[in-house]
Amino acid sequence: MRTEPIVDGAGTPVPVARTRHWGRWLAAAAALAVAGWLAYLVVVNPRLDWGKVAEYLFNERILSGVLVTIEISVLATALGLVLGVLVAVMRLAQNPVLSGLATFYIWFFRGTPVLVQLIFWYNLAFLFPELVLKIPFTAIGLKWDTNQVMTGFTSAMLGLGLNLAAYFAETVRAGIQAVDRGQTEAAYSLGMTPAKRMRIIVLPQALRIIIPPTGNEFISMLKTTSLVYVVAGHDLMTNASQIYKANNRIMELLIVASVWYMLMTAVATFLQGRLERRFGSDAVRLVRGGGVAAKVLPKVAA
Repeated sequence: MRTEPIVDGAGTPVPVARTRHWGRWLAAAAALAVAGWLAYLVVVNPRLDWGKVAEYLFNERILSGVLVTIEISVLATALGLVLGVLVAVMRLAQNPVLSGLATFYIWFFRGTPVLVQLIFWYNLAFLFPELVLKIPFTAIGLKWDTNQVMTGFTSAMLGLGLNLAAYFAETVRAGIQAVDRGQTEAAYSLGMTPAKRMRIIVLPQALRIIIPPTGNEFISMLKTTSLVYVVAGHDLMTNASQIYKANNRIMELLIVASVWYMLMTAVATFLQGRLERRFGSDAVRLVRGGGVAAKVLPKVAA
């Protein structure tokens, strides 16, 4: 921003007229008026009981649903990340069979709705009444009742995790391909196997590209868990819907659920920012120091 005064040829300060942004002020005033009007209609609506909102905000079933929502989000994200890395490596493999299977996995799970996948896993017993784990050509094995295994919680974690893995795979693949090719060639020159090269050289550098969208996916997962109510997973939305079906306080319970979703999203966004700053500074330091390979390869060579 310019701070020195503007002067003419004789050194006399020249007055500067400030630009009036009347259109900007009018647009802001109109937006605030509309937002305030809509908020007023909701707050003073006689059909909305804010006392019930306060009553159910810390209800035991609501708090239990919040914990289950966090559990499902964390486990599904972890499952999706692990499978996503595996599928991304398969996608980049030279083996056409592995690459083709990974491509099909990504296409299938990205092409079908999450809701359909959740209902499918929850009703898996229609196809397989029993789940059998058996050693080939022997009578030794384990057997489980599918209905007991595929509960609402298990179906939610599995369905959301498998779906998220397809999106993570593309994110991880982009991060891997963004690593400088010279790092890979240096690893090959030292006789590293492809698996060791991927584990020691490529993936650590790809993290600085993978982590930001990973945080975004986790934040999105917190809200996607609301679909779990169709399989009665005892999450926040499931418990809230069961309560309002009993007392007919639909809007009040939806507001309660929204407040908790916004709170969880705010906390996750804060943690994501801290994580990005930490890994961002580490990434800059590694690049200035010659990258991961510059630090690891001499040790491997020794």
